[in-house]
Amino acid sequence: MAENPFFAPSSLPYQLPPFEEIREEHYLPAFERGMADHLAEVDAIANSTEPPTFANTVAALERAGQILSRVSMVFFSVAASDSTDTIMEIEQQVSPALAKHSDAVRLNRALWARIKQVATADPEEAWLLEKYREDFVRAGADLSEEQQARLRELNEELSRLSTEFSQNLIKASTESALVVEDPAELDGLDEAQIKALEKDGKYVLPLLNFTNQPALAQLTDRGVRERLYRLSVERAPQNFALAIRMATLRAERSALLGFPNHAAYAVADQTAKTVEAVESMLGQLVGPAVRNARKEAEALAEQAAKYGQHSAIEPWDWSFYTEKVRAARYDFDAEAMRPYFELNRVFLDGIFHAATQLYGITFTERTDLKGYNPDVRVFEVFDGDGSALGLFALDPYARPTKRGGAWMNNLVDQSFLFGEKPVVMNNLNITKPAEGPTLLTFDEVNTAFHEFGHALHGLFSQVRYPRVSGTNVPRDFVEYPSQVNEMWATWPEILANYAKHHETGEPMPAELVAKMTATEKFNQGFKTVEYLAATLLDWAWHKLGEGETVEDAQAFEQAALEAAQIAFPLVRTRYRTNYFAHIFSGGYSAAYYSYIWSEVLDAESVLWFKENGGLKRENGDHFRRELLSKGGSLDPLTQFRNFRGREPSIQPLLERRGLS
Repeated sequence: MAENPFFAPSSLPYQLPPFEEIREEHYLPAFERGMADHLAEVDAIANSTEPPTFANTVAALERAGQILSRVSMVFFSVAASDSTDTIMEIEQQVSPALAKHSDAVRLNRALWARIKQVATADPEEAWLLEKYREDFVRAGADLSEEQQARLRELNEELSRLSTEFSQNLIKASTESALVVEDPAELDGLDEAQIKALEKDGKYVLPLLNFTNQPALAQLTDRGVRERLYRLSVERAPQNFALAIRMATLRAERSALLGFPNHAAYAVADQTAKTVEAVESMLGQLVGPAVRNARKEAEALAEQAAKYGQHSAIEPWDWSFYTEKVRAARYDFDAEAMRPYFELNRVFLDGIFHAATQLYGITFTERTDLKGYNPDVRVFEVFDGDGSALGLFALDPYARPTKRGGAWMNNLVDQSFLFGEKPVVMNNLNITKPAEGPTLLTFDEVNTAFHEFGHALHGLFSQVRYPRVSGTNVPRDFVEYPSQVNEMWATWPEILANYAKHHETGEPMPAELVAKMTATEKFNQGFKTVEYLAATLLDWAWHKLGEGETVEDAQAFEQAALEAAQIAFPLVRTRYRTNYFAHIFSGGYSAAYYSYIWSEVLDAESVLWFKENGGLKRENGDHFRRELLSKGGSLDPLTQFRNFRGREPSIQPLLERRGLS
């Protein structure tokens, strides 16, 4: 297929993939040729008769596999964001093939022998060389032939299972959706929200990929709330069996690689380094979080009684009565904020404006550049001196073909090796209105600022090699810059610039802002418990040793939470096993602790910004220079110390979450 658009670099600005030319039939041939070409390049490097050097071995590996890289970045972005039955079929074929391909590279003994002989005095090269050696050892390069054969089987099966788990969830978002015929059952949602849910004479509320669905805070019909909640926690039941199998295979693989369990394997190349370090940090949070949640539950029960509910509150009541407590205690109604959070203004006058003030960068929408779906918008990003920095693509809306949650991914990695500038993308899951403006909740606004923090990490990357570009950093560090960026969502100067009524243009009233600020620490017990429960559930699945078996995933789940002293009937884990995509299909296995680990660094950094005058260009330049530009080219905690000037402390985090 000479016309296959993946066979040559894109001619579009910044090598943006030519989505208007890409068809589904292009993917498989591109993967096949990409893997074949890459293996040929790898074999040429491995079998070279020249003495091994950094240039002819490690740098050569960085140059290899360009077709495979191009098609992989595009395909998996589309598979997550705008999938079809055909895309799912292709994914089922290529995922295990890619696992097999990766093993063919990492388990190439001749290549590994050359890498072990390379030496360099250049600091950036030395760091990358160490990363390569670590990658190969962790991939099983030193195992015997028999052990490697079993490892290949494990990796291939895990890849198939991960794809199946993910595809089950995409289908479940609509197959398990709440469906009602009478719009009166949706009382509490506004007219625009209800109209957006209308489909073929019924009203369909799809599930988002976490336990606590946003509509639970609004729906006045308790029976409907219960139905929605149960649909959420009981979706994709076939994934329980997949989770058991994956956890078992990961335990076996970890033992093969010399680790007691997958948690120990996963954390060894992170900033945490050890299981003990993670458990020490989590142990400081569980007790205070549960105590806070119990106090909040008492407040909710009192409020429920005032509304005539004399039976015990249930998990599906929590969000609803949280809003009632906020209204009673603080005279605060979260829905009153929505008219001030219009999507376009949130991005142009909020997220982009904050980045301009802090880093000097500017944005120009490129309507001539297209994404894979008409909803995708593309912006060219310019540096403070007017030079081109890269492209930012935004896909804001939920759709039946899109997985839940929000995420950032690259379509082109920055690297000086190829002279390529970054093309980064943010995906959100905001309900698209049937007509009129798109109004966001504050949680959605905060998520948008968070994901753009990841985008900045990619856009500001200034490294030589793709392997360490942008967000290619340890999992327990990658969330740190994105969490820092959340602070600007409520920074007074930024909030005043974007939080304006979508009809009148009037700024959000100062008293509403004050009420929102006053309520920030209420419900932190709930938020911390649901997060910690998910983290400790992840940890339990991945502390299984080789040969340990699980018969009943749901019983295991409950026992794990009780053993961790985080089981609290009113606050379910943020993700149950059956829809825990982060750990069973998203690369965060034994790494969901990363968010709270990164938040320690984030809370310290927010404190630094406040101590140094906040939204100032010199502050942004310092954060960008010492941290955002480095990607994975320098030890992450060294980056943090260079920025903060000291070792991190957990105290700012405890105070932020009301746990001190």
